[in-house]
Amino acid sequence: MPELPTTARGTATSRRILDAATEEFAERGIAGARIDRIVAAALTNKAQLYGYYGGKDGLFDAVVADRVDRLMEAVTFDATDLPGFAVAMYDENLRHPELIRLTTWLRLERRSEGRLGDDRPEDEPKLLAIARAQAAGLLRPGRPSDLFALVLGMACAWSPASAFYAATPAEPAEDHERRRALLREAVRAAVQLD
Repeated sequence: MPELPTTARGTATSRRILDAATEEFAERGIAGARIDRIVAAALTNKAQLYGYYGGKDGLFDAVVADRVDRLMEAVTFDATDLPGFAVAMYDENLRHPELIRLTTWLRLERRSEGRLGDDRPEDEPKLLAIARAQAAGLLRPGRPSDLFALVLGMACAWSPASAFYAATPAEPAEDHERRRALLREAVRAAVQLD
């Protein structure tokens, strides 16, 4: 990916492009997204977009990286509190469902199988933290990536990727509290050793 601009004006333009592209890709996927709509919404031009991101594929990669970075800032990961992590993911999916939509398009259009992210899971800090918690007798044994996948799947049970029900922030607070309590207990029962 090309270097991002360092000037305040360039940074503001890049941010507008990323935000407009996030909406476009989340709604329409990679194939359905249109550069013309993105540059119009970002109040810029194709030359700037291509200069910053190289094209639609580079822009999509930058959007996903940006949203993952935002998620990592918003949700703290603690391998000794996977129930709390799952509940925080539930809440973040309610506030910002676009990352789930983007990863769904990524799965549909680019990677129909295998890991969506890094291809070297042994180097993944979260998986290493899970392995340490397992070694300390806090989490059930097994592949750390399997435990992490299970927790993520449970955390996304009511997300836009759900095959059953997608929750929204407009629902009654008691519905969200009920789901949080169930999620917390289910993750605890699934992965923690008592």
